[in-house]
Amino acid sequence: MPHRDSLRHDHTPKAINERLNSARSHSYLGDFVLGAIDGAVTTFAVVAGVAGAGYSASVAIVLGMANLLADGFSMAVGNYLGSKSEKQVIDRIRRMEARHIEVVPEGEREELRQIFANKGFEEPLLGQIVEVISQNRDQWIDTMITEEFGLQLETPTAWKAGLATFVAFLAAGFVPLAPFFLPIAWEASTMFLVSCAATGLTFFVVGYVKGYVVQMSRLLSGLETLAIGGAAAGLAYLAGVVFQGFTGEDVAQAVHRAADAVLVWMGHIV
Repeated sequence: MPHRDSLRHDHTPKAINERLNSARSHSYLGDFVLGAIDGAVTTFAVVAGVAGAGYSASVAIVLGMANLLADGFSMAVGNYLGSKSEKQVIDRIRRMEARHIEVVPEGEREELRQIFANKGFEEPLLGQIVEVISQNRDQWIDTMITEEFGLQLETPTAWKAGLATFVAFLAAGFVPLAPFFLPIAWEASTMFLVSCAATGLTFFVVGYVKGYVVQMSRLLSGLETLAIGGAAAGLAYLAGVVFQGFTGEDVAQAVHRAADAVLVWMGHIV
């Protein structure tokens, strides 16, 4: 529990002002964490699938690097477009509400009244709230966006969201491949074990950092991320064993399907 003096310091007018202002800016932690986990999972899934199928280290490098660049770019572009769409939605609603206020101001005031009445406000305070908000057109529109549509006013900068995802994907995604680039004459099985250890550590560190930032149990967050990544890797390895003897392209497709099944679920909990 936070110390009483620390809580008092965090609730001075200056501290509150700084905290509220920072809360209005978008955090790219989620973009970075999801990019890092996705990069490590999908690239290691390729390595695990290749190992399960008994292919050489060169196959792991070729398929892994192709996955790293293509999937990393694809995910970054998808996040960029998604973030851009969020802003476009806000802009569309802003124009719509401005039009409504211009054409049917009394109807919009009634919406304000019902919104705050549902929050428990009663007359005469309810009428005062409606009057104050409706006197400022921009504040009125912002209130309708957040209260009527449940949207956040501050949206991520599209290129920053895409860049955070791409950088995290490349950085974490290269870890499973790193042992295969070392100038050491290891057997394929040894390189795979080193890749397993390095990737597992990456999963845990990413989860640990996420837990630290969001102020939850760092150990639990690290273990949760490690378990998710391990589940994807296990499915990929199993797919490689099942498809042993097929072409590298067949293995890659099977690996991606196995990993994506976990990643779809993971996207809802990260």
